Amino acid sequence: MTQRAIIHLDLDAFFVAVERLDDPSLIGVPVIVGGRPDARGVVSSASYEARAFGVHSAMPTAQALRLCPKAVLAPGNRRRYVEMSNQVMAILAEYTPLLEPVSIDEAFLDVTGTEGHYGPPTQLAHTLQDHIEGELGLSASLGVASNKLVAKIASDFRKPHGVTVVPPGAEAAFLAPLPIRRLWGVGPVMARELARLGIQTIGDLANVSASTLRAHFGAQGEGLWRAAHGIDDRPVTPEHEAKSLSREETFAQDIGDATVLRRELLRLSDAVASRLRRHNLQARTVAIKLRYGDFTTLTRQVTLAEPTDTGPVIYAQALALFEAAWDRRQPVRLLGVGAAGLCQQARQLRLFEQQAARQAQLDSALDRIRARFGEGAIQRASLLESPEQSWIGHSHPNY
Repeated sequence: MTQRAIIHLDLDAFFVAVERLDDPSLIGVPVIVGGRPDARGVVSSASYEARAFGVHSAMPTAQALRLCPKAVLAPGNRRRYVEMSNQVMAILAEYTPLLEPVSIDEAFLDVTGTEGHYGPPTQLAHTLQDHIEGELGLSASLGVASNKLVAKIASDFRKPHGVTVVPPGAEAAFLAPLPIRRLWGVGPVMARELARLGIQTIGDLANVSASTLRAHFGAQGEGLWRAAHGIDDRPVTPEHEAKSLSREETFAQDIGDATVLRRELLRLSDAVASRLRRHNLQARTVAIKLRYGDFTTLTRQVTLAEPTDTGPVIYAQALALFEAAWDRRQPVRLLGVGAAGLCQQARQLRLFEQQAARQAQLDSALDRIRARFGEGAIQRASLLESPEQSWIGHSHPNY
């Protein structure tokens, strides 16, 4: 069986890097991208100069500026970040069709069997790094390993602008000395539970039997044991092969305004519909994801009578789910819209209906404009009223 070769690419301080491309005077000085300190803003990204003062993402901007008072505060430019992200993903797609974007600034690539074209995976990682820097002026760090979990952790090992390679068979040894929080799925609560068992590092976890972990954590214990040993069989899943598509936003500050949340839901629904059409897909199921400020997360979904790829239909269903699920006493931290039950388009069945035909023509026109000028080139009028900074945080296309 051929040994898999997986690369995880993570753009270094991506938002800051884009700001510096547009304003070279920011090079070499501390930069914080985030919301206003007088509006409960939080840090979306910080330059490495600012990080040296203890600034990090998700920190309140006011606190960040107290730690680094000489930092330049940039409000952020979503359209520009998406534009640059799309260019990065286009470069990556030149090297392998097995490309899985996981956020605006990171992606997995399965480069198994590409040695004949690009040399060993390590060489290809450096090639990708040089290509992105040379063409776009952006720095990236990459991890090379036999699976996604280890490659993801490796890409963070020598930031910024590093390449870390974990040879096949060395996964567990590479992970062993790292803090337990470096594993996916180990948050503060889980870390405290593991600490009670005397587990501080991934190596400590690897020394605990799978049966003991199952006894303490149920089915999740098996996953912890596998992760600690560097075992991860998940494939790199290109967008067009995904079983579902979704978009979600983590807000810079929790939002309790129903009008703002409905507008955000509309924007997310349009984005999901556009991606469905881009890949000639329709969805039988619409889903939402809702997270409150205390990190309580709800998901709801509905199955449609007929599959769809249109924004208004997805929005109507998402809005109904949202209105039924949202506890208006709690502001929202994250909002997401998803589409599942994917199938190939059967648009010709809808064209007999005049209204559906008009919607299809409108969708096609919007898609052509966005394809040529970028995702933010044309939007619904209601979306132009969204408050500045409501989106900044994390913008994820999920697969």
